[in-house]
Order: sequence, then structure tokens, then C-alpha cells
Amino acid sequence: MSHFIAPERRAAGDFVLRAYAPGDGRLLSDAVNESYQHLAPWMPWATEEQSVEESEQIVRRFRARYLLSEDFVVGVFSPDEARLLGSTGFHLREGPIATLCAETGMFIRASEAGSGLGTRVLRAMLAWGFDAWPWLRISWWCDSRNVASARCAEKAGMLREGLLRGQAAHVGDGRRDTCVYAALKGEWLDPGRAR
Repeated sequence: MSHFIAPERRAAGDFVLRAYAPGDGRLLSDAVNESYQHLAPWMPWATEEQSVEESEQIVRRFRARYLLSEDFVVGVFSPDEARLLGSTGFHLREGPIATLCAETGMFIRASEAGSGLGTRVLRAMLAWGFDAWPWLRISWWCDSRNVASARCAEKAGMLREGLLRGQAAHVGDGRRDTCVYAALKGEWLDPGRAR
């Protein structure tokens, strides 16, 4: 499998997961600008003032790469899709689609952080990924100092596989230790098979 016609949208109760579309730049700009202090320690792409124009270019790149099956960035929208609550996706960092492995991660808008939304989004992504997508393995990587991110993975039911020590930091200079979590389709669909 080298190409996959990816699903575009999934409603999940108090949020909607969907591919970004032209015109979503205003929503992304608003969410990132509100969340800059919250994102800056962990996300190298976070900028203090991201204009609507910059954000529109970003969402159009997301869209193009989605359609080309190169990367699948997904917005987390309010049920009426008028507000961006965060962003997630399925990333091909472990290899091409043929590996049937994806990495996920997310940011949650600062005003929504601490509400349990991240865990609900991650559970929805795992369920969607093992249902409508071809993934057999979904991983989650985070800086070991990002306690909220590690807790999100654990609360969603992912298993910690290990710690990659002394990796290059994603933000700033220096090194970081990276926690690696994963969920496997067989274990997710049949929890009795988990090790």
C-alpha cells in the first residue's frame, strides 16, 4: 500500500476530528496565538504571533499533504466547527503507509487544557485509526518532562515502550529524553491480548 484515500471527518461527541481545509487559517491562528505560552516549551513550530495569512498557508500545506497521503494533520473542532480546540493527526514518521504504522500527538488549546479533552481526543484517534484507517501500530512520543503529555497517553490506554535518552531537543538547544508509547490494533480491539 503506497496510497490511501484517507477519511476526512469523524464526530466524537463534544468535538469533531477533521482534515484541515482552505479557510481554516483564522481558526488555527486564533488557537495558536491563545496557546503560545502553553505550547512554546514543547512545540518548535509555535510562534508568539502567528498571522491569519501564515496560518492559512499552513492549513493549505496540511491539506495538500493529506490529499497526497504524505501526512495526515487533523484539526480538533468544536461540534459546530466554529472553534479550533486543538490539533492532532497521523504522521508517517516510522516509514511509509506500507508499514501500517503512524505516530500521533497533539496540542490542545490552552483554554481547554486540563479538562480531559486531550485524553478523549487521543482515545477517539486510536479508535478511528484502528477502524477506518489501516494502522496496525500507533505511537506517541513526548519529552519526558512533559508530564501532561505522558499522562494523556497513559490515560488513553497506550503502553509505555521505553525511553530514548539524550535525543536532540525539539525546542531550544541541548538534549532531551523522549518517552515512547504505543497501541497495537490487536490489543486495542481485544484488550485481553495486551502483554
